[in-house]
This record gives sequence, structure tokens and C-alpha cells, in this order.
Amino acid sequence: MIFINRPETDPYFNIAAEEYILKNFKEDLMMLWQSKPSVIIGKHQNALTEVNFEFIEKNNIPFIRRISGGGTIYHDLNNINYTVIRTGERKDRLIDFREFLKPLIDFLTTIGIHASFEGKNNLIISGKKISGNAAHVFKNRILHHGTLLFSTDLEILEKTLIPLRLNIEDKAVQSIRKVVTNISDNLTKKLSVGEFKVLLQEYLFKYHDVSEIVNLNESDILAINKLADEKYRQWKWNYGYSPKYTFRNETNHGQIKIEVKNGMIAGASVIPDTADLKLITEKLIGLPHRKSEILAILNTQLNDQNKVDEYAELLGF
Repeated sequence: MIFINRPETDPYFNIAAEEYILKNFKEDLMMLWQSKPSVIIGKHQNALTEVNFEFIEKNNIPFIRRISGGGTIYHDLNNINYTVIRTGERKDRLIDFREFLKPLIDFLTTIGIHASFEGKNNLIISGKKISGNAAHVFKNRILHHGTLLFSTDLEILEKTLIPLRLNIEDKAVQSIRKVVTNISDNLTKKLSVGEFKVLLQEYLFKYHDVSEIVNLNESDILAINKLADEKYRQWKWNYGYSPKYTFRNETNHGQIKIEVKNGMIAGASVIPDTADLKLITEKLIGLPHRKSEILAILNTQLNDQNKVDEYAELLGF
């Protein structure tokens, strides 16, 4: 197995790097990496039901969809991400979270942390989650990856992952909320996140019999940045890939139903069917179900700010 050195902390680059490395490297490999504050959702999730967009937009926290399934997670520089990519012969036996997480459990024991496997793919300490994990299969290659909450800002984590209470009906994968804790809060001997990462890396090098440390070359970095720009920074992937859903809302000003497919408004109906509301719902068809576009329509069609506010509330914004 090789170890790919990953010093980059840009979350768009880091999420793109996993896809690029999975599809372009042939060796079995491992990576440890960290990202600046960011919210990462699973491939099959509905962004609007998972993320507190009001909070992340106010605090300039990026939101990115990854290629693996599972739930929504929060990254910051005090969280360590662990990735293993391997080739296997039988595609139906590639995903094995217990095998993937065994070295992490064993390592944590060496620093006095007694973690255990819980549910489908979590690590817990005394009933509190410290690690969430997911996987993605590409041909005969498997990407397992997960988080290790070392000293993450749990207050920010909680605020980013509390969605607004929108009335949305869908078949998207829902995150299972768990009480979380930091590894650092459970240590008897104080460690910095850097010291923890060094110890973890040393242990995993021996466990996986790492034979070589590899740095991404200039060509790799250019290709990853291109993928980040063309896919992971794009609304079409991050928002538009959400499964189709129906948004319903009722206020003192009426009732509305909006059908959304690929992030775009495919249909809308409203009660009462007043001239203003009928015109607005007609204008919404074909637009992204996004606050900026909806507010632009309201401000264009209405000259009364009170009505803009009333209809924005009805439309969920």
C-alpha cells in the first residue's frame, strides 16, 4: 500500500481529490487529510433537509456533495479524515466497514480510548459518536472514508447541521442524528491535533504495511482543480443532484405546492389563485428552487415590499 501525502485544506479540492485518485490511481492506497470548515452531504441526500443554509451562508461555510452515500458531516481543521482505496475481485464484497474501522479502533486503544463499532458505520465512545463513515464503489475499486472528531468545534457542527423546518416530501437518504463527542475530551493525556495525526499515521503505516509516500504531481493537481471547478463548485451537482421532492407550505396568506426535479421547479400550484400568485407561480417554472431566483421574481413582479415578504414566507424563504 502507498500513502498519498495530502497537505491541502481547501474542501472543494479535497472532495474532488478523492474522486480523481479513486479513478486514476491503480495502487491500494491510504490518505489522511484535513479541510477548512465545510459541510459535506451524501450523494443521495436532499440538501434542503440536511443543512442550515441560513447559518452556513452567513458564516461563509462551503457546502459540497460527495460521491459516497451516507449522511451529512461537518469538517474543520480539528477533524481528521481517513481514506483507504483498494482493488477487489468481487464487487459485492468490497464494502466492509468493520474491516475498514478495525485499525482505527485498535489505534485508539493505544492512546487510552475505548471506541466501538455501532450501527452500520459509526465509531462511538460511551454511546457518543466520534466517527461517521461511507463508501463508494467504482468498477472493482472501493473507496472507504470517514471522519475522526478530534477537537472539532461541536457548537458550529450542530448549527450547520440543523436544517430549517421545511415541509418537504422526498425519498432521499436522511441523516441519523447522533450525540457526538471529541476524542480529545476523552484522553487522559493531552494531545494536539497535530500530535494525534502523527501517532495515527505511524500506527496505520505499520498496520497497512505502507511501502511508499507519494506526493501529487503537477498534472494531478491541475486535474483535481479542474474537477473541483467543473463539478464540486457547481450548483448543478451540490444542489441540483438532490432527488426529486415536493415542497408544501401554508401561511396566513395561502397554501402552495412546488414540485422540484434536478433542483429545478417543475410545477407549482397555489391557493388562493389570485392574479399575483398565479403569475408568480407561472414565472417560477423552470427556475432553480433557490432563494436568490425566487426573491428576484418576487421583487420584479411586486412593487409592495410587504407583499414580497408575505409571498417569500409562503415560498419558504
